[in-house]
Amino acid sequence: MVQITSESLEAVFRQPNQDGSFEGDLLRHLQTLGAQRPVVMLCFPPKAAGTYFRTAVFYAVDGQLVRAVHAQGGRDAQLYLPTFIGYYAGSVTPHVMVAHVHMQALPANIGFLEAFNIRPVVMMRSIPDMLASYWDMLESDPESRKDGLNCLIPENFPELPAQTKADFLIDILGPWYASFFATWVRYEDEKPDRALILSYSEFKTDPVRTLASALSHVRLPRSPAHCRAALDKAWSERDLCRYNKGEEGRGARYFTAEHIARLDRMLGAYSHLEFYRDELLACERPALAQAV
Repeated sequence: MVQITSESLEAVFRQPNQDGSFEGDLLRHLQTLGAQRPVVMLCFPPKAAGTYFRTAVFYAVDGQLVRAVHAQGGRDAQLYLPTFIGYYAGSVTPHVMVAHVHMQALPANIGFLEAFNIRPVVMMRSIPDMLASYWDMLESDPESRKDGLNCLIPENFPELPAQTKADFLIDILGPWYASFFATWVRYEDEKPDRALILSYSEFKTDPVRTLASALSHVRLPRSPAHCRAALDKAWSERDLCRYNKGEEGRGARYFTAEHIARLDRMLGAYSHLEFYRDELLACERPALAQAV
């Protein structure tokens, strides 16, 4: 039964502080709501097995995908308070809310998650490999070219020379990926109990353990057998969900050594990423970008 209280209605129309944080009676009310129902928040970058992972989560926790942001066509993902108010009031879905959001750990986003005591899960994967997969998507899916990561995708992307495509992905999308990981690694370092960063390589090697770790982190623990069954069910639907190849090292076939060096310089701006730079840049021996 949907029960939206006067306090919740007031919360919808009250702005947070300038930095996005909540305080006082408003914060206490959001904290009370957050304790009523679980939310699985997957803050994965694009092309990091998010579709497969979230599908497995659906089956593991009886969940449903919910669009948690104001709009997909806006600038970087911004969580939408009315959706969460409605969910905690009993509407939106009777299932566990699962959100898959390409969102950085910027102050306003963190303030939102902490107000509801939502513990996000992040996936770390080689940036060249993700950009290679993004390249494929932009060439094959016209809809994907409508929404960039805080950027405008050229309408004629499929017709551009390979070198131009590679430069665009590295120079325009690369900084977003660098900042994405910089924000989440910093947040996990500061509050390790709140954020969980998974490894794509470990997920491929031991998907059951990785899924179980994520579900335990969001306080919905499931047995290894339960996780295995959920993963198998999700994998059986891979054709319907258009899963990507998931191949590690493929970025080397798309980008040159100089492109990888550019990404390295971007990551170098964030000293706290030093420990992760090998994983974030991992790919086979760089070669010339693929021909059109």
